[in-house]
Amino acid sequence: MKEEFLHYVWKYQLLNISSLETTQKETLSVLFPGIHNHDSGPDFLNAQIRIEDQLWAGNVEIHLKSSDWYWHQHEIDENYDAVILHVVWDDDVQVFMKNNVPIPTLELKKVVQKDIYKNYQKLTKVSIDHIPCEQQISEVSSFVITNWMERLYIERLERKAILIQSLLQQTQNDWDAVLFILLAKNFGLNKNGDAFFQLAESIPFSVLRKVGQDEYPLNALLFGQAGFLEKELETEYGKNLKKEYGYLQKKFDLQSMNSNLFHFFRMRPSNFPTIRLAQFAEVYTRSFQLFTELMECQSADEVYDLFNVELNDFWKTHYTLSKESKRSHKKLTKSFIDLLIINTIVPLKFCYQQVINQTNAEQLITFLESLQPEKNSAIDIFETLGLKVQNAFQSQALLELKKNYCNQKRCLECAIGNEILKR
Repeated sequence: MKEEFLHYVWKYQLLNISSLETTQKETLSVLFPGIHNHDSGPDFLNAQIRIEDQLWAGNVEIHLKSSDWYWHQHEIDENYDAVILHVVWDDDVQVFMKNNVPIPTLELKKVVQKDIYKNYQKLTKVSIDHIPCEQQISEVSSFVITNWMERLYIERLERKAILIQSLLQQTQNDWDAVLFILLAKNFGLNKNGDAFFQLAESIPFSVLRKVGQDEYPLNALLFGQAGFLEKELETEYGKNLKKEYGYLQKKFDLQSMNSNLFHFFRMRPSNFPTIRLAQFAEVYTRSFQLFTELMECQSADEVYDLFNVELNDFWKTHYTLSKESKRSHKKLTKSFIDLLIINTIVPLKFCYQQVINQTNAEQLITFLESLQPEKNSAIDIFETLGLKVQNAFQSQALLELKKNYCNQKRCLECAIGNEILKR
């Protein structure tokens, strides 16, 4: 058992309240359990309780065993002088206050509703490979799950906003520069995301503004900074890019990366970093006011139009800067653009709306509801358990649930876990 379970029981008063009494056989009633304190000090602040006929106001401390009071040295900590009730699972030793008066103690194991504890045991004994409530989730109402999904998705956006806020501070609130960095990261996907992120950060956005929408210098800048132009190149296109980058490198005092940071091994040719970089450059060649245009988009179809780019003739017959290949157009697929919407565009919209005081979470959720759900092992688990994942909003919410609740067994903080526990 963990203390967090006792916190949960006390916070929601899941007790047989009609027969509460202290370990000294004094009648006890709880008027207000207090405010849950997640910082240092007593666990619940400003509680109100009645012992016999005496009304008390103060703090409540919770432990698995009453002896933990001494183990944690609360007897010498003045922050605990205002504790009016010691709530424990097992009262194994009497605890005294500084005036040598026993502190009122409530032993929970005698008064916790039995079904609550049984359900808690079932949840916490399940392997982390799946989800703790896999045997019971099918019995939870769709209303509870739907409402919890909305909260989960907002939590996911709030977590993604941390990186965006950091980049805004780094770029002195340059939204265009932040979009450039985030979009680059997501063009790199999981395998090359970090390398693309590092590449975007290595180029001052002021340099990009000077290069502008000119396709040739922009490609030279990106491929040169990525280190793809360092070795000898056989193709005319590659040689010309190298020459152009040499000029830009001297003009703007640039330091290129090591191309070995980018991965090709076991990747589909369409996901080669060279192809994704060429597509990324083409997006900015087509529209350098990309941030403004994306913030104005009201639907996925509008975003698809912005990213409907086609590579030049060289890339139609190449996957790298050297070996020629069978001719293909190499357009951005809808599924790839959906990932950009999910991981870059919607989180940016969320942050931007907050800055201009026009937050519209419902609009963002509707945006994602028009996209196909992601497919991965985590989503497969929920579908196996009977949850129908119909769109990207639901898949994003469930990924948040799996990673930050199920995997960490935070059932006591989960609406689904709460529903099961309270039966």
